Amino acid sequence: MKEEMSPAYDPKATEEKIYKFWEPYFAPMAVGTTKSKGKTYAIHLPPPNITGSLHMGHALNVTLSDILIRYHRMRGYKTVWFPGTDHAGIATQNVVEKNLKKEGISRWDLGREKFTKKVWEWKEKYGDIIIGQLKKLGASCDWSRTRFTMDPAYAEWVKKAFIHYYEQGFIYRGKRVVSWCPRCQTSLSDLEIEYKEESTKLWYIKYPLISNQESRIRNQEYIIVATTRPETMLGDAAVAVNPDDKRYKNLTGRKVVLPIQNREIPIVADRAVEMSFGTGAVKVTPAHDILDSEIGERHKLPQFQIINERGKMTAEAGKDFEGLKTLEARERVVAELEKLGLIEKIEDYKHNLATCYRCGAALEPLLSDQWFLKMEKLAEKTLKAVKSGKIKIIPENFEKVLLDWMEKVRDWCISRQIWWGHQLPVYFCKNKQEEISNFKFQISNENSSAEKYVVAAEKPKQCPFCKNCDMKQSEDVLDTWFSSALWPFAGLSQNDLKDFYPSSVLITARDIINLWVARMIFSGLEFMKEVPFPETLIHATILTKEGKRMSKSLGTGIDPLGLIEKYGADAIRFGIIWQTMGTQDVHWDEAAVVAGRKFANKLWNIARFVQGQTGISNPEFPCLAGRQVISKQISNSELQDEDREILGKSEKLKTEIEKDIKNYEFGPALHKIYDFIWHDFADQYIELSKNRTDENVKIILCHLLGDSLKLLHPFIPFITEEIHRRLFGNALIVEQW
Repeated sequence: MKEEMSPAYDPKATEEKIYKFWEPYFAPMAVGTTKSKGKTYAIHLPPPNITGSLHMGHALNVTLSDILIRYHRMRGYKTVWFPGTDHAGIATQNVVEKNLKKEGISRWDLGREKFTKKVWEWKEKYGDIIIGQLKKLGASCDWSRTRFTMDPAYAEWVKKAFIHYYEQGFIYRGKRVVSWCPRCQTSLSDLEIEYKEESTKLWYIKYPLISNQESRIRNQEYIIVATTRPETMLGDAAVAVNPDDKRYKNLTGRKVVLPIQNREIPIVADRAVEMSFGTGAVKVTPAHDILDSEIGERHKLPQFQIINERGKMTAEAGKDFEGLKTLEARERVVAELEKLGLIEKIEDYKHNLATCYRCGAALEPLLSDQWFLKMEKLAEKTLKAVKSGKIKIIPENFEKVLLDWMEKVRDWCISRQIWWGHQLPVYFCKNKQEEISNFKFQISNENSSAEKYVVAAEKPKQCPFCKNCDMKQSEDVLDTWFSSALWPFAGLSQNDLKDFYPSSVLITARDIINLWVARMIFSGLEFMKEVPFPETLIHATILTKEGKRMSKSLGTGIDPLGLIEKYGADAIRFGIIWQTMGTQDVHWDEAAVVAGRKFANKLWNIARFVQGQTGISNPEFPCLAGRQVISKQISNSELQDEDREILGKSEKLKTEIEKDIKNYEFGPALHKIYDFIWHDFADQYIELSKNRTDENVKIILCHLLGDSLKLLHPFIPFITEEIHRRLFGNALIVEQW
């Protein structure tokens, strides 16, 4: 229904009302042209964590996705945008634990069942807040299709995936060195590690060589090793040198005395040793370093576990060190070495410290029983799909990031020692396995009681081992990324899988190419026998104006909700896209949002002028069919030069915008529309039209406004819908492009 336009546009009074008006149109429906008949277009929203609130990264991703969804909806595609949220295992558990701590309660006080109930209560209260925030930005998702990664239907897919991989021989349980967070009390995968530069010391330690003639000779010959962690030498099993290092050519095969522990360990040659680090000779601690564990496997070295899951020294470290925290043990080890005269020198040193991506605690490489997914064959599938062009990574330089990682990928540690998440569908015999808690690191072998388990979707009614126990489910949960890797298909209806798998494009950030994108690719190929999406668009990263990382904790974050409150959703969408030129990082400038608000006001005033000049709000006014009216009502001979010029520019612009959107050139597209509306339409044609009274100019003004609203709608949807509704009386969201 047509309405008169108010003197000024008020986003606060308009946006919520417009969003409610849109919602019936978010479901997939064929609304358009013969050209697009039968075509579908689908996007999956990268599921935000239920702990999260809208940040600039979300705002960028959602705005880009919404442009594509709205554009294809107007083109007549059967269009759907699948939304949802991620349970975010470690992140959510940490939030709830912090809340409980304020009440003087720990999760251990509650126990697993009561604690997980608390997390579900928290999820029901706070978990969907971000959904409301996405709506404020204008996200035209089909909310009736909202999924949560722990919904029953989704959970069934997760169990199905685990069982499938296990039956195919891809999943195994093994004792391996993993990155362990002493704070979160869980293992982490390589991709969940954040590295922070740390200033520390590099200690050069003398390891006494054992003479070939005598059993032991101290203080005569030494091999000097350099280390940043002298406390771990208590678990050394060897000293390693590179076989090409001429300095140590005659020492390979000899033995040294491990200081403090006084045990003999060999000198081995291994190409993993960097000759340029320190002296070129390194200590090998197979139980507490991933690279060292690989050297240990190659040379069949023993493993001495000297640090436990709490980050404290074990009995194997020696009675003088047992129970100490690692840094305390470091001080004591250094003091003992100095007393023995075995410190050659100490240097200042900077290196990257491995920390937990969630809590920031320093990680400990620990020997632990964990569940792993073999990656070799899955990586081969992914590499083949990308190299053959079945999946296109845009821009191309990010394809190399994925390929490099997949070509060198290790087996994926998929188990986590937390309580919130998908519990492994693994059941242990209680009588054959006395202790399966997270903190007992038992060696798994064919004769071990730890191997007495069953992998099944449901708990067996009868234990196949002892025949009479109530089998106990593994306490481990799956890595959050294991379930997220199933996002393109898990929990979808059969009809949606038929219509919308694979989806049309994935839009995501560069920092999760390997964490998420690669894993979705091999999951789709493994379970759906087809790639999950033909294209992956890696969008820009929004930085501060000075080029620094945005961080709430560092005080450099920008709150998009605050900007929406201040300027309106269209203005922030404009500001984001205006500054997004390809995948070049955005140095955020709020001035672009201010420019967006000014442009919205300009558009509103243009519409008011056209309404006043043409009487478009009159139901009898003929200009209701947009560009079709031009050919039907005005012959070419009746057009004046300025008419032909502006109409030609309008048609050319439409073609260019279609090309830009197809190529994901959103910033350049918005700049072109802005220039046309502000300069060609407003500054030139409208000014010329003020001197004319013919009917043709009214029809052309109406036509130009209608087309401008259509071109702009994917970018700034609220104000364009409001103007279109008032002047044309119908829903712009499903108008034919």
